[in-house]
Amino acid sequence: MQVECLAVGAMASNCYLVCCEDTKEAMVIDPGAEGKRILDEVDKKGLTVKYIVNTHGHMDHIAANTMIKEATDAKLAIHVEDLPLLSDPKLNLSQYMGRQYSSPKADLFLCDGEELTVGKDVLSVLHTPGHTRGGISLKGTGVIFVGDTLFAGSVGRTDFPGGSYAELIASIKNKILPCGDEFIVYPGHGPATTVGSERANNPFL
Repeated sequence: MQVECLAVGAMASNCYLVCCEDTKEAMVIDPGAEGKRILDEVDKKGLTVKYIVNTHGHMDHIAANTMIKEATDAKLAIHVEDLPLLSDPKLNLSQYMGRQYSSPKADLFLCDGEELTVGKDVLSVLHTPGHTRGGISLKGTGVIFVGDTLFAGSVGRTDFPGGSYAELIASIKNKILPCGDEFIVYPGHGPATTVGSERANNPFL
């Protein structure tokens, strides 16, 4: 599995290109802005995008869904509990940023325990609510993409609609930390970290 991170948009959201080295089949995780830049990377690497996955439905993680989907015809996937955020500018926070963004409809409604296959690689869906009701993480071999649930030295905000601090901490402790200390954590903003580093040093844990 190859992973490339692109920090996109004014909020420097991390968009991840995850691809199978052998087949060049790929997944785009959280295309929050700069759709052309993301597509340029896809073309440069010769990738075929199978899925667009939103770890949650806030604008800075979904705002390039339209451009990526129209260009690739990939299937758009999000947790079933965050479906309303795709079409509601108030819930996806775009209204508060002076925009009225509405994403295309999702093709796949993800639930805890489902698996998404990209070439020879498999990523498991972990429902990790707290930042939003339908927040998810994606667990692969030695890696986990956590959206805005966990950051290097911090955790996600819970003061938006659908947020819950208790659920967020429970998601981290029950779903992310058990992955193992060696797992690389790819967050929705900021640098990558490891489960072990956050277990030992994150003040919120």
